[in-house]
Amino acid sequence: MSEAGNVCALVDRECLPCRGGVPPLKGESLIPLQAELGDGWALVEEHHLTKAFSFPDFKEALRFTNGVGALAEAIGHHPTIELSWGSVRVTIWTHKIDGLAEADFIFAAKVDLVAAEGR
Repeated sequence: MSEAGNVCALVDRECLPCRGGVPPLKGESLIPLQAELGDGWALVEEHHLTKAFSFPDFKEALRFTNGVGALAEAIGHHPTIELSWGSVRVTIWTHKIDGLAEADFIFAAKVDLVAAEGR
């Protein structure tokens, strides 16, 4: 399956809120989910996902930030967003389990879609 097909599969999944009480994903269970993400997403210490996005100016970076914010509110899953001139870094993990859940990978794919729609 192509990378675009994999990303579409994640994008099409529902991002269900974590209720807590379940262990975070670790080790081998992270590999297939990370493989489905688009380029640029880094898996950091099996705890969170992060990606830096580049833009030609502050206005475009802010537009993207607002798009990710709207997505976060709609889904009920809130990343850390760092905005600076021409750059936005998005960091994702599930706070209730202090680690990664499938929903984090789904959210990451949807963030990539927000970026693609703005270009």
